[in-house]
Amino acid sequence: MRTRPLTCLCAGLILSLSGPVSGQHGALERLPGEILDVRAPSDRVSGAPGTMRIEDRACSAMPAAALRSRIVDTAVQEWAYFGFTLLDYTVATEPDTRSAGNRRRWSLLSPEQAGRVANSIAGYWAAAPDSSWILQRQNERWNTLGLAARWRDPWSAAFISWVMCESGLGDTEHFARAIAHHTYIDQAIRARDGESSGAAYVAYDTGEQSVLPGDLLCRGSRPAYRSLDERRDHLGAGARTHCDIVVKVDEDKPGFYVIGGNVRGTVGMKLLPAARTAAGFLQPLPYDRRQIFAHLQLQADPIPLDALAASPVMQAAGCSLATTPPLIVRQDAPRETSSTAC
Repeated sequence: MRTRPLTCLCAGLILSLSGPVSGQHGALERLPGEILDVRAPSDRVSGAPGTMRIEDRACSAMPAAALRSRIVDTAVQEWAYFGFTLLDYTVATEPDTRSAGNRRRWSLLSPEQAGRVANSIAGYWAAAPDSSWILQRQNERWNTLGLAARWRDPWSAAFISWVMCESGLGDTEHFARAIAHHTYIDQAIRARDGESSGAAYVAYDTGEQSVLPGDLLCRGSRPAYRSLDERRDHLGAGARTHCDIVVKVDEDKPGFYVIGGNVRGTVGMKLLPAARTAAGFLQPLPYDRRQIFAHLQLQADPIPLDALAASPVMQAAGCSLATTPPLIVRQDAPRETSSTAC
C-alpha cells in the first residue's frame, strides 16, 4: 500500500500541548480514504458550535475478518488526530492523598485545540443512540461559555460507540452502542452467562484470558467494581464506568497500551501496568487508585500483539513508541510540561 508523507515530529521530541494544534505540535490530519477507509466523525454533524446538530447515525458495513485490525486502526487514527498524547501509569509517582472528589481533572487541550476537535466529538455522539439531547445541552454550554467550554457530559462511551460503528459493529445485537459504558459491559457479561449470543464481546475477569489488541479493558469508579460478579449484582443499573481499546500488548515491560476517549479532554493513550498470573496470562494491575475489573474479549481472530506499530497511521508517519519517551501526567502535573509520543 502506497503512503504519502505526513507531518510528524518523532524521535523523542518534547512538545507543549498548550500551543495551537498543528503538524508542528504532533497532531495529524486523518489519512485519505484510499489508505484508511474511515469516515471522519465530523461528517456526521452540521452547524457550528452553538447550533450543531446530528445529521447521520449510519454505521459502516465492513468484513468481519478485519474487525480487530479495523478497531485498532480507527482508534489510532483518532489518537493521532488529537495529538498523540500518552499517559504512562507504569512509572511510580508520589501518591495523591486527595479524595476523588477533590481531584482537579484538567484538560490537555488548549482552547484552540478544543475548537478544532469540537465537531469530531459531536460526531462521536452521533454513533450513540438517543444522544441528540446531549449535543443540544452542549450547544447551550457553548453559547453561554464560548467555544473553549469543556464538554458537559463525558464522551468516552460515545467514542467507543463510534469506533465500533465505523468498524462494522452497527447492529446493536453485536455491540450495544450507548452513551454509557455499562450498557455494553452488561451485554458482554450476559454473553458470558449464555445470553446475548450474538454479542461481539464476551466479558472475563482480568487474568482469565489473554488480552489482545481490539479487546476492551474496563474499570468502574462509582461503584468501584473489582470483579464481574460485583457488576452482575447491578446489571442494567447505571454506573460510572470507563473502557479503553487495547492497541498493543507489551509482554516484556509488561503492560497494555490502550486508547480511550475523554482522557483529560482528549482521545488519549494510556500505558497500564500489568503482571503475569500463575496461569501465564497478563493481568492489568491497579493504577492511580483505579482498578480494571472487566476484560471484554472480542470474538474475532487474533492479530499481532503490537498492532499499534502496524497501523496505517504509524506506518505512514514513520513513528515508533519504542524510541520516544512517554508522557507522564498526574493530577498535580503542570499543564505546560506535556509531551507527545510522536
